[in-house]
Amino acid sequence: MFFLSDMLNKKLNLPKPEEALPGRPRAIPTAAKHFVSKRPLKGPYPDGYETAMFGLGCFWGAERMFWQMDGVWVTAVGYAGGTTPNPTYQETCTGLTGHTEVVLVVFDPKLVGYADLLKAFWENHDPTQGMRQGNDVGTTYRSAIYTTSPSQHEAALASRDAYQASLRAAGRDRITTEIREAPTFYFAEEDHQQYLAKNPYGYCNLRGTGVSCPMPQPAAQ
Repeated sequence: MFFLSDMLNKKLNLPKPEEALPGRPRAIPTAAKHFVSKRPLKGPYPDGYETAMFGLGCFWGAERMFWQMDGVWVTAVGYAGGTTPNPTYQETCTGLTGHTEVVLVVFDPKLVGYADLLKAFWENHDPTQGMRQGNDVGTTYRSAIYTTSPSQHEAALASRDAYQASLRAAGRDRITTEIREAPTFYFAEEDHQQYLAKNPYGYCNLRGTGVSCPMPQPAAQ
């Protein structure tokens, strides 16, 4: 019983640096191209395009949601926010890497705004659950927004505050989403890239709260 409770505790708490798995110096193998669009996962990306990074539970369904949005050029799944360099899927599942499952989104800001991505993010999962998402329990499923520019960071915080007000009015709990500057993104293994395009009836745990997110208007220039 102690062993089981100890393992659960490790999955619900981020490891200290000295507790994290060592990882490896080289990137693990992954796909070269997106299974659906055939575009390069690792770039080069078109000039003027932006990148964003979101964690909203199991990355299979989350990635499909983003690649289906108009204006999104390519997506990839991976691990971010932890300590272990170049982790594997099996390692992240132990909770001893500190990473969460995330989706890297490369988008054309002329066709889809970062605010549109944020709205999809908030409305397609429950950001109040801490180290879990539904039946998926552990640090690897925590809600996260990793921003790649000051404007993204400002927009993410503003959208969080706006959505918190809506959730509070609906009797929901406090948002636990981690919002910070984007850490290193480690591409997941090829099997996980665009998983639901390869396995249309595969597992998808996207579940929103049913509460819409009113996006705040940007400040006038």
